[in-house]
Amino acid sequence: MDINFDKVWHLSHIDLDGYSCQLVTKQIFKDIEFFNSNYGEEIEERLNQIVNKIRESNLKKHLILITDLNLSIKECEFLEEKINFLNYEDKNIELLLLDHHKTGMDVANQYEWYHLDINKSASLITYDFFKSSKLIDNLDYYIKCVNAYDIWLQEQELEFEIGKVLARYVINAKEVNRIMFPKESFVYITYLLKSSYPYFDKENAHILLDNDMHQIKKRFFRINNDDTLENLVSKYVVELLTKNKDDMTIYYQNQKGILTYSISNTSVIGNAFLRANPDYDFFIDINNRKNVSMRADDKVDVSLIARELFEGGGHANASGGRWKEFKDSFVYENIKKQFIEKMS
Repeated sequence: MDINFDKVWHLSHIDLDGYSCQLVTKQIFKDIEFFNSNYGEEIEERLNQIVNKIRESNLKKHLILITDLNLSIKECEFLEEKINFLNYEDKNIELLLLDHHKTGMDVANQYEWYHLDINKSASLITYDFFKSSKLIDNLDYYIKCVNAYDIWLQEQELEFEIGKVLARYVINAKEVNRIMFPKESFVYITYLLKSSYPYFDKENAHILLDNDMHQIKKRFFRINNDDTLENLVSKYVVELLTKNKDDMTIYYQNQKGILTYSISNTSVIGNAFLRANPDYDFFIDINNRKNVSMRADDKVDVSLIARELFEGGGHANASGGRWKEFKDSFVYENIKKQFIEKMS
């Protein structure tokens, strides 16, 4: 296919196969933006994100590429309707879906842009589809490992074992929150995966890769001095929050705070952020179970805020509650909008 698009928007699954598809396309397209989704409501939210970004773009020729996700009839109809409308408004948008899930067979038969091959992993389909379009790095062995694991080819013993280790790399890569920091999360996960390349020609590559997992993670977060992984991650997350704080700022009465979503280790990160940003009065985190954690640093009594807003309480500098009306979202801007509406 023609790969000369002004912009490519690549939506893929949140597992090893899904991210491996994006490792391939990152080498193919000059201007590409990545999105990742699990199944369920998140797919529609991500598709809406992409459509809105295209609508706001001054560029004309776009490709929406979807890999390792089988869409429902409803999702395909929704996407085509949005794309047809944008094309009518002088955009030029193409659709391409590359997948391998058998459950998408009926839908694939109805749409010419829906390519299905149930005998390969999505990453192998993507690699085969694009590798003749442009000279790219040789990913043959890496893709072979992912394919062996994803479609369960245990007879390819070493490749299957390496694929198992790589899959755990992705599953355990929770240090960078993908809802709060989707771009940074993508960079982190693909860094972990690409770190496996030098191991492939070594004996017992899967064991060596497994043994080195902790050190590979630390290398990503370590800038100057070494420290525990927990401390390195906390420093990294606080720096990300500080960098993006203007977009995450909220107010309660005359008090200034920051709103986060499912940040791990709230006590350490919340306190560290407030120390690094003395103009902020409180730190609040909401998770997908509607639980709220609040932190302060002797400027406000967050137990009073927790009691008034979330029927909670606790200590002056550490409190919590439950936001019963909270509707979980996979887009941070939608989460912040709910909080602002609650304040009003």
